[in-house]
Amino acid sequence: MAIQEALEEESTKDTPSFGSEDLEEIHRSCTEAGLQGIYNFPGAVYATDRSNDKGVMGAGYFKLDEHRGGCCQVGRGEEGGSSNRAELGAACLALEDAKRKQSRKPIILLSDSACFLSSSQKWTGEGKSPSMHGNPDADIMRDIVQLLRERIKQGLLTIFIKIKAHRGDPLNELTDRWADEGRQSENIRWSLPTNRPIFYWTDNGTTHCSPMNPTVKKRIDFQVAQQQLKIHTGSTANFSTREDNSRDLLGKFHKQRSVWIRAR
Repeated sequence: MAIQEALEEESTKDTPSFGSEDLEEIHRSCTEAGLQGIYNFPGAVYATDRSNDKGVMGAGYFKLDEHRGGCCQVGRGEEGGSSNRAELGAACLALEDAKRKQSRKPIILLSDSACFLSSSQKWTGEGKSPSMHGNPDADIMRDIVQLLRERIKQGLLTIFIKIKAHRGDPLNELTDRWADEGRQSENIRWSLPTNRPIFYWTDNGTTHCSPMNPTVKKRIDFQVAQQQLKIHTGSTANFSTREDNSRDLLGKFHKQRSVWIRAR
């Protein structure tokens, strides 16, 4: 019966379980989280993750000691999907859950995103004065910073730990399922638009959209470089239109950095 149910399952992902069999406990103890002793941590352990597909972002978390989770859809997908934005949303959901529970236990937040931890690092420690100006995800980061400040004032410990993704760790895998569910959720958070210009372009039949970023700048440079020159007969115009020279070469350079220049 179990094999038949697995064959009929529409999801392409397995559902990890927290069984009590000896082999299951051995498996958990040998995962990255298990080797760090996280499964025996005396406080609360939250695993966070994001899901981003076709411009729809989902954020989710899983709480180890209570074996439950939560999720939401992260707004501003029309401005271009961002993995880091959804990761921030997942961490904020976990911190909000800890606040609601009014627990005074220390917290560990597990994340498989090095980008998320790097963007959060500058807000910790002394002697730093970062600014929200220019931060595309400032709306979520403000909430995270405020929640962390409240925990610090109460003398509560919060630890962020990076773990590798999709290595069979039940914590990471279960959080991944919650994040997928978040993309379908009707609970949409952090959806206030930034009113930034949105650029649209089509590549190989697929339409992309994004605010100004390095990818958009590269695309603009490429399109400008491919524009046709007016018909002239001068030496400069002839040189500019020759293959592997000037404008033609610039277009190839922005499309692919490794350009072979043939000697003339």
